[in-house]
Formats: sequence, structure tokens, C-alpha cells
Amino acid sequence: MADHADLDALRARWTRALEGARGPGAGPDPAPYADNLLARWQEPQRRYHTLAHLTAVLDRIDVLEQYADAPDVVRLAAWFHDAVYLPDRSENEERSARLAERALPEAGLPEDRTAQVARLVRLTVGHDPADDDRDGQVLCDADLAILASPPSVYAAYTAAVREEYHFVPNDVFREGRAGVLRQLLAMPRLFRTPYAAATWERTARYNMASELEMLSL
Repeated sequence: MADHADLDALRARWTRALEGARGPGAGPDPAPYADNLLARWQEPQRRYHTLAHLTAVLDRIDVLEQYADAPDVVRLAAWFHDAVYLPDRSENEERSARLAERALPEAGLPEDRTAQVARLVRLTVGHDPADDDRDGQVLCDADLAILASPPSVYAAYTAAVREEYHFVPNDVFREGRAGVLRQLLAMPRLFRTPYAAATWERTARYNMASELEMLSL
């Protein structure tokens, strides 16, 4: 459970993003929407897809915002991108996008911006934004930034992912995880924004190749 200071800081970040995307006073009080999302991100089945992950993605968007066309829309997509998360279900991103499509118009976001948020959430299924999709590139780079962490943080990340899939037998998990890593390593570029490509690409590939080697032992 996050402490009050962390939750208050996240509520403030939500309000800034929503008001930045819709305009101040252009809809109802942002607070209930923040509280609903914060409750979702604190559900007990989560080990990696937690408030810490949400905060990390928002922090990375702050680093990359110069590359986005609509940074606050990207921030809203970050809030929703794992808002629905059940490890034993495969349609989490789709259900998260539909949640955004229901909640954001009610919160006062215009239809076109709501559609953009939902599109960005769906993009996190494959993390493969188009070359001209600046907002998609920022969200995907921010979401994948964990792959470029220092070794101890990367090890904690992989352990947390394993905990989320505790119900999957070891051999099945190892095979599935290895498949995910191979798919990512086969991408010509993991990161699309200039900063992320220059700063995170090499470390991320090293971390994933090392994990894949350990899974193959």
C-alpha cells in the first residue's frame, strides 16, 4: 500500500494531466477518477504492474515529453494502460482501453482525445508504434524503459513478473517468457525516441539477452 504522500502526488499528477488535456474546469472534479484508478493499480494480484510501475512510466514520459505531440494525452494513456490487469487474462489492454473510452468522456475529455488515449493504450500490446506516431513512441518507450534498468532493478522486475504468474508451472513460464524476450530482441529498435534510443537501447538488449541465457540453462 502506498503512503498518503505518494497517493497525493499521484492524484496531483492525474489532475494536471486531465486538465492539461481537457482544460481546467472543463468537466467534473478529477479526484473521483483518480481514486478509482489508484484503487485499480493497488489490487492484490499485482506484483509488477503496481503504483511503482505507473509512477515510473509517468516519470519517463516527463523525460521524453519533448518528443510528444500531446504529452498530457500520453500521460492519461499511461494511467489507463494497465488499469485492468488480471495475469491470467490476455485481453487486459483491450479492457483497459474500453475503460478509458467509458471514463474519459464522463470526466470531460473531448471525443477525439479520448479516442487517442484508447488508441495509445491498445498500442502497448505490441509496443510497435508507427514512425510518425510521436505520442505512441513516447508511451511505448516509457513503458519499456524498465528493460534498461541497472542489474539489481532488472532482477527485481523479473522476479515481480514471475510472482504475478505464480499459477503458471516453471517450465511453461520459462518457455513463455523466453518467447517474449526473443520477440523483443528481434525488433530492429526497442526504443523510438532519440533520447531513449541513445540512452536505453544497448542496456535493455544486454539485460534481456542475459535473462534469456539464464532461462535457457
